[in-house]
Amino acid sequence: MINYRPTWAEVSMKTLRNNVKAFQKHTDKDCELMAVVKADAYGHGLLECAEVMIEAGADRLGVAIIEEALELRKAGITLPILVFGYTPKEAVPEAIDHDITLTVFTEEVLEKVNQEADQRESSMNIHIKVDSGMHRIGLKKAEDIIQLLEQNVSPFVHVEGIFTHFSDADNEEPAYTEQQFDHFLSVVEEVEKAHGAIPTKHCCNSAATITFPHMHLDMVRVGVSLYGLYPAEHMRESIPLHQVMSLKTKPVMVKTVHPGEPISYGRSYEPAEPIQVATVPIGYGDGLPRSLSNQGNVVVHGKRAPIVGKVCMDQTMVDITAVGETGEETEYTFFGDRTEGHIPLQEIADQLNTIHYEITCQIGTRVPRKYVYK
Repeated sequence: MINYRPTWAEVSMKTLRNNVKAFQKHTDKDCELMAVVKADAYGHGLLECAEVMIEAGADRLGVAIIEEALELRKAGITLPILVFGYTPKEAVPEAIDHDITLTVFTEEVLEKVNQEADQRESSMNIHIKVDSGMHRIGLKKAEDIIQLLEQNVSPFVHVEGIFTHFSDADNEEPAYTEQQFDHFLSVVEEVEKAHGAIPTKHCCNSAATITFPHMHLDMVRVGVSLYGLYPAEHMRESIPLHQVMSLKTKPVMVKTVHPGEPISYGRSYEPAEPIQVATVPIGYGDGLPRSLSNQGNVVVHGKRAPIVGKVCMDQTMVDITAVGETGEETEYTFFGDRTEGHIPLQEIADQLNTIHYEITCQIGTRVPRKYVYK
């Protein structure tokens, strides 16, 4: 699609590559790095980011749903791919045909995996999900997992991995994460006694990978932090990362607005003195949070300029009075890497009482991704 509108999300592939390298240095050489690219690589672009991560040395890719894995396979990516979430039995044939590793925690899906693998005489890897305290998906008790694995009667289906997911690893208080880790290890020990060794044991998300080296095991699964976003500010000193995405636009009109002239819907902002207001072609229809109305900022010429009035679906107004003159080619940056003088996503997330990667995930498809490789 041709994009005429001067609004884009700039994605630094050099920074992404450097973040991958930083995690390789942070982990033992025998520990595999799974790069998580679910949700369109957290809004950064599935295929583009996956290719750079592979080039940088990622050992595997992780996705949330099988549709994401199929998109990667159809683009020619051959690296091992694990689907973290539930895969309905109807999708099992495609998983086998495209060499996609599934997470299994129900007899129904395992039976289908066995049936289809036998029918095709095709090898299939699966990972078993342990619920160690997230209480989302997975089996909590070792006896339930052992009973499940007793149903794995196909010589073509291999239990390659077993894993769990931490719910509170970004907390400075480690007690609950340690509790989850202990539970996971105890389950794995019992399962391996009954079933035999399982090659790949993994439990660390981004936060745990940064904070708990003793939990790295055979593989770590790093998602949000590959994109330069720290799960919590106290982790910033542990590993050097930089924000990969910047959201940018250019003004389409600049006008003087006087007292008595309210701006945007609901007349929520009225200047006390004449101000210069720039209208930029981006709004909540593009994923710019409407809650930034009258409280967000944009960086222009290295200075912050406040959003004034309600963020509209397709347009937003900015008070550029203190910034000085701007032209139609002037870049207005909503967020970017703090080392460039931009507003970091964490600051916006704190302001909106959310998490930073919710914001990147919500930047819509109307906003083209511009990939910068240098």
